[in-house]
Amino acid sequence: MSSLAGRYFELCKPRVVALIVFTAIVGMFLAVPGWPPPLPLIAGTLGIGLAASSAAAINHLLDQRIDAVMARTRNRPLPTGQLTITQVLTFAFALGLLSMAILIIWVNVLTAMLTFFSLIGYAIIYTVWLKRATPQNIVIGGAAGAAPPVLGWTAMTGMIDHNALLLFLIIYVWTPPHFWALAIHRRREYAAVDIPMLPVTHGVRFTLWHILFYTILLVIVTTMPFLTGMSGLLYLAGVTVLNIGFLWYALRLLLNHDDALPMQTFGYSIIYLMVLFMFLLADHYLQMLLI
Repeated sequence: MSSLAGRYFELCKPRVVALIVFTAIVGMFLAVPGWPPPLPLIAGTLGIGLAASSAAAINHLLDQRIDAVMARTRNRPLPTGQLTITQVLTFAFALGLLSMAILIIWVNVLTAMLTFFSLIGYAIIYTVWLKRATPQNIVIGGAAGAAPPVLGWTAMTGMIDHNALLLFLIIYVWTPPHFWALAIHRRREYAAVDIPMLPVTHGVRFTLWHILFYTILLVIVTTMPFLTGMSGLLYLAGVTVLNIGFLWYALRLLLNHDDALPMQTFGYSIIYLMVLFMFLLADHYLQMLLI
């Protein structure tokens, strides 16, 4: 039983979903001046997490052919036959239906609608079409992955605020350098399954320049919470250190030919986003104490 549960748990891409849920929760806390009300906090977190898990399971289903070829994914439950297509489809549908019910009943309709569109954007539009259609797949499709803090914000307020859109923009600009670092490391596997990732279609050097350009853009965008008054000096100091680290990795990628650097950059980018949102949250409550 535990082994079967583990297979279903793997379908949810728990590490990816954990980051999604974390940024959504931070969005909830940033949306209110004090402590978020318990019901939308709990229900919103659960609903968003279940929707993200549903999208992940659909991704497993639609990518099973290429998953069977790529070394990183060939041991997933579907390629190995540990779960059937019917089991995965039923699981994904049940999670999606449950997430919508929770969000509509205990949060609000706007959050449910935005969550549904994000689910469709990632699980269907990105996975079925964009991923296979253009080397800009991760740039265009990144909008779905950038939605969680907006979902968290609307769960608390019932409306979309300009500060929520700024959080969206941060993740949207962060996504390409984050994912392209992984794509460089896995470029031969993507080429083998005809997925037109940027390093496959335009080469590694071209991709490295794009990582640097997007990292510079990320530095600008992540300074905006301070410039707009959303955050204070604590956030500015923290994000400046984080940005220096990201620029350092981007420059090292461009100037060195170390095969380990792309995955090191990918790992740093995950830590970067988590710590950045921690700084946003800490600064938010520090400003409240100072008022």
